[in-house]
Amino acid sequence: MTYFAYLDEFGHVGPYVARTDPKYRESPVFGLAGFVLPADEVRGFGTWFYQRKCELLAFEIGRSEKHPAEWEKKGSSLYTATNVTRYPELRRFTNRLLNRIEALGGLVLHVGIRKTASPERHDPNRLYARVFLEAIKRIDQFCAGDCDPPEEFVLILDEHNQRPALVAQAAQSMYARTERRRHLIEPPFHVESHRYQTLQAADWIAGLVGRLGAVWAEPAVWPENEVFRRYFEHRINRVSRRSGIRH
Repeated sequence: MTYFAYLDEFGHVGPYVARTDPKYRESPVFGLAGFVLPADEVRGFGTWFYQRKCELLAFEIGRSEKHPAEWEKKGSSLYTATNVTRYPELRRFTNRLLNRIEALGGLVLHVGIRKTASPERHDPNRLYARVFLEAIKRIDQFCAGDCDPPEEFVLILDEHNQRPALVAQAAQSMYARTERRRHLIEPPFHVESHRYQTLQAADWIAGLVGRLGAVWAEPAVWPENEVFRRYFEHRINRVSRRSGIRH
């Protein structure tokens, strides 16, 4: 069996000082999150997500005058404390999404870092590359250690301005002399998220994980995000494998 992994960014890749800082206040965490599915379940899942998206956000899609297949809403805009509190249909959909991934033999993956470097020492490209390579390692470990027999995987991510460097680093990890990522079939593919329902689903999961990550890192500073813990933390933890945000 081959697995397809879809990941997108959560949190913020820039420096963070404090929520009260006038400039560096976006998020205390950064990472990649999404899901992994068996290849033969990807098409059906994409169709299911497209149908649920059209139901959940029919008003916004209609107002956009775009074809629903090319319309997207970013997870960071969808998963706000106000939306989760106000709209029970969003809570129901989210639980259905996580249940669907689990029922299809998939898993949720989130790999991130709590940012502690000062703005002067913070390097966004280096941070992204660290998380990127760690995510590849975690999926490779899943395919090697959690699957019997071991399986292979393909990784798909949203477009990134450092794509050539990231692809080169991934290729080096595939053919390294030690700790080789043997189960990654090809270097990752970067695609336009608005054309891929699967990557939009990964972005929604990343939006949810980003809210959880902030309150996990600084619960007293992001108290409004406790609503995400109340409704989704248990289910996210149940379906996640080899995941975590390092401090």
